[in-house]
Amino acid sequence: MDITRMFRSGLIAGSLALMASGPVAAEDIVPGATGPNDQPVLTFIGKEPPGTRCNNNLQVAVQVANTYQVPIQILSASMVEDLPAPAVYYGDQLIAADGADFNGMSSYQMVADTLEMDGVPKHESVGLIGNEKVNKEFTDLQSIIKTGGK
Repeated sequence: MDITRMFRSGLIAGSLALMASGPVAAEDIVPGATGPNDQPVLTFIGKEPPGTRCNNNLQVAVQVANTYQVPIQILSASMVEDLPAPAVYYGDQLIAADGADFNGMSSYQMVADTLEMDGVPKHESVGLIGNEKVNKEFTDLQSIIKTGGK
């Protein structure tokens, strides 16, 4: 397991532990969260229960994790009550937020452009999303999410 995966696992475990103890001050988690070597963390904040925009953002997180070496944290809105949900941050940079930029719905290209501008390295090979059969099923799932199953 590489350091990024260990960090991601730690962030998720830490986020779950924080959630169990109740709401946490937003400034303790985002914006500005950093990972190994002070690398900015890509943060996705979702409503409870997640709706179309939140589910879309989770799919974007999957695509990003399959391509880039970036720490990612996914938080529920109750953990950061002072921040909009859905929202996407890269360190201090707001990419999308409910009622603001893109009304909280991100895209792979939006996030990838931000990561490219910051020089975030890519994995040597693409994860399962690069597999033709998996990618087709993933794309179909994304379409269903965006249309609400219609």
